[in-house]
Order: sequence, then C-alpha cells, then structure tokens
Amino acid sequence: MHNLHTAFHASVAANPDKTALFWADAQFSYAHFQGESAAVSRALRERFGIRPGDRVGLWLRNRPEFVSALFGVLGADAVAVPVNTFLKPTEVAYLLADAGVTVLLTEEGMGEAVAELTASLNFLQILRAEDFAGLPAAVAVGEPLPVSGRAHADLAVLIYTSGTTGQPKGAMLTHGNLMSNIESCRQVLEVVDFDRFVLLLPMFHSFMLTVSVLLPLMVGGSIVLIKGLSQPKLMVAEMLQSRGTVLPAMAALFRALAHLPAQVELPLRICVSGAGPLPSEILRAFNARHPGVPLIEGYGLSEASPVVCVNPVKGPHHAGTIGPVIPGVEVSVQDDAGAFLPDGTDGELCVRGPNVMAGYWNAPAKTAETIVNGWLRTGDIGHRRPDGWYVVTDRKKDMLKPNGINVYPREIEEVIYRFPGIKECAVVGEADEKRGERAVAFVALDESAAAGFSDKALLEFLRPQMADYKLPRRVIVLPALPRNATGKILKTALREKLA
Repeated sequence: MHNLHTAFHASVAANPDKTALFWADAQFSYAHFQGESAAVSRALRERFGIRPGDRVGLWLRNRPEFVSALFGVLGADAVAVPVNTFLKPTEVAYLLADAGVTVLLTEEGMGEAVAELTASLNFLQILRAEDFAGLPAAVAVGEPLPVSGRAHADLAVLIYTSGTTGQPKGAMLTHGNLMSNIESCRQVLEVVDFDRFVLLLPMFHSFMLTVSVLLPLMVGGSIVLIKGLSQPKLMVAEMLQSRGTVLPAMAALFRALAHLPAQVELPLRICVSGAGPLPSEILRAFNARHPGVPLIEGYGLSEASPVVCVNPVKGPHHAGTIGPVIPGVEVSVQDDAGAFLPDGTDGELCVRGPNVMAGYWNAPAKTAETIVNGWLRTGDIGHRRPDGWYVVTDRKKDMLKPNGINVYPREIEEVIYRFPGIKECAVVGEADEKRGERAVAFVALDESAAAGFSDKALLEFLRPQMADYKLPRRVIVLPALPRNATGKILKTALREKLA
C-alpha cells in the first residue's frame, strides 16, 4: 500500500547514508530517521496502545525530532495532529480534546505548559523528544520494518486552522491529499534529489509540513533546519554553511534578505513566498538585491494540503499574481450563488482536486458550508487573468464597503508600502455613520524613518493615487503589527484596537 510512510521508507532505501537534515553543525541521515521513527512507532503501539486511525499530538518546536515524531505516528498507522507551539495550554487543550488525542509527543523545554495541560486533561499521556533516542529499536538488525496498511483515503494529518472566526477547525488531510500535493509541488518547483530546503518557519504549519518537510524527504533531498532563528546573521550563516537551494518563507523574511550586506550572496536557486501576500515593493527590493535568485509568489490554504497556485520557476513571473494552478488542481472564480465568473471579474476563489481535504473533523455542517458542489470555497477574493495567472485581491471577510462600494485593503496597502520608511502595514475597516465604513491604516516604521514620519504626509502621498473613498480616514503607528506563528498579520487583533 503506497502512502506517506512507505514513500518515506522508499527514500530511505535509496539514500540510507545521505544527510536528510542539517541542524547547524549536526547532520542526520535518512537511516537515522528510519530507526528513530520506527522506535517511536513501536512505543506508540506497545507502550501507549495506539491503534490505526488514533490521533497523536505533536507539540514540538523546530527540531530534528519533529521528523521522527511525524513518521513515528504515520508508521503506527495513526493520524498526526501538529499543534501550534505559540498557543497557550488552554487553547491546546481544546484542540486535543476536539481531536480525541490521548498521546502527546512534546519536549522538555515546554515542561511548564505541558504540566498545565496534563492537569486539565488527566487522560493525556506524554512522550518527550529527549527520550526518543533511548526507545527500544523497532526490530532486530536485518529484520524488515512493519509495513503500513494505510490507503490513500485514510487520514494522515489533522491541521487545525487559526480560528480567526470562531473555534479552530481540524482540516482532515489524507495520505492521498498530501501525496498529490507533494508531487504537484515537485513538478512546479522542479525539485531534484540534490535540493536542500531551508526551513525556518514553524514545522507545524501546513506550508512547511508539505513543502519543507515532506517534499524534500520524498524526493531524496535534504532539509536545512535553521537553528539560529533569533539572529538574522546566524540564519544566513547556516543557510550558507549548508548550501541551501530552496527557501520557502513569508514576505517579511524576503524584505530582510533584500537588505543583506553587499558581500553576502545567497546560495539559493529559488525562493517561494507563501503564508500571506507578497507586497510588490518587497518583491522589487529583493529582485534588485538578488537578481539571480527568482522570488516567486504562491498561494494555498491548509484545507488544500496546502498549495494551489505558484508562479513558474523559469517564469514568466508576474508581480502581484499567485501564478497558474499547479498540476492536477482546478480553480474557479464564483459569486455567492455559485455562478462561475469570467476572466477579470473578482469573486471567491474555489478549488477542486485531489489535494482538497476530506472535510473538517467532527464538523459536518462546517464542511458542507465550505465544500459546495465539490468545490472548496476558500474565502479569498480574486480573479483569473486571460493568461491563466490568478490574482488574490483580498480575504472576503476583509473587504470594505464605503458607500456600498467594494474596496480591497490590499490595494491600499500596496500603495502605502511605496511610502519611504514603511516597514509593514495593514488596512482594516471601521464603522462610519455617513459612509457605512471607512479604511484605517496601521503602520510600523523603519527605525531610521520613525522620527520624521508624518501621517499627514502619508495621506498626501496616497491622495493622488486612489479615489477619495479608498483613502484611510486615519493612520495609526504601532511599534510592530500583531502576527500569528507564521508571520501573517492578525487583522482581527487590529480591529479590536478600534473597538
């Protein structure tokens, strides 16, 4: 039976001694992860009583043992539930209870939070990453490893959405969902076995899980897991030391890389921007500093495993677009009634294909609202260009309506980014008695520009470039904009500041 577990072991068989993961000065082979993950599988089955289809939580920060934990769960024919390490114990307790998790793979560094968690969930059993190396081997030397019996339609991973609207929901991703998305990404990113994927966003996030963990390991490539996350100089040093070739990350990181010292040249062959929009100004600055390294924007969501579209590696690269659809996947643009809209007309982006989730865990009503007539309704507004490239205009729920006219915050944000000294910005709506709603701009500034910044000057800069009804009614300066674990700006938190 071909599934994620057996596909990984096929990579091990072909590359047993090859470095699967670089971790600063340490290197871990494919054979290492085969042995350690098999030992985790055995412990889950024999010590904790895990059976096929049971859910096992992964509450681990970025570390090599995340790979062993993930394939250990899959090797036990169980379902992995990666948990956001930035969540509080009360939030984690909700997810684990909702998923029916009875065993949590975690680490000593989260001891206090785990203690609080187990106090509220007294049935929860714990296995720490620090104990993996001491687990009994799964089989004797020379014996074959147990064969997984999971099918394409069986669940592999439960990814919980961020919960910006109500409680988080668990997107049910099957072995088939993830394997189809891995293969599509392999094709469009032209991935080969000597590629080394630089991984610095959280491994629990769907973007990293598919593109930076599963993809390189399934093709016999390597992961460069960045250890020095707290200091940009260390991050770049590790990237250079391990000769990373592919960097999937978010816009904020590419902004920082655009300002590297002139003597530093990246070893990368390609950069992929995801987990949020890539402002055109950041793309321009990066291209000017690193003309030999394509920075391509893509698009996806957890419910689609997650990749849906990406600009081609060899171009053409159209700024402000998310590129064409990846192989095997379809995208349509629909209105609220489900009617298909023509090229150039904004509507809701809808996705169909083998990468689309099986549904939300224990939430049939939410599933029925989200998957309609076989199409996953993404909640993102956009359109298709005549050349087949797609454009995301904004989130459906973020759209503003001053005087009943649709206004997309991203359109305003793109212009704000052109103003000197703007480090980051976000536009949200605020109720207005006369117009129904008006835009408010939140900005964070470069240190060098903070002293001389004037909101009046910014508004005067914007005025000739957009209709009056789009102009922000005011500008609010913050030290930094609130972000989630993957760096996406939290507009819900900004709206709360206006309440």
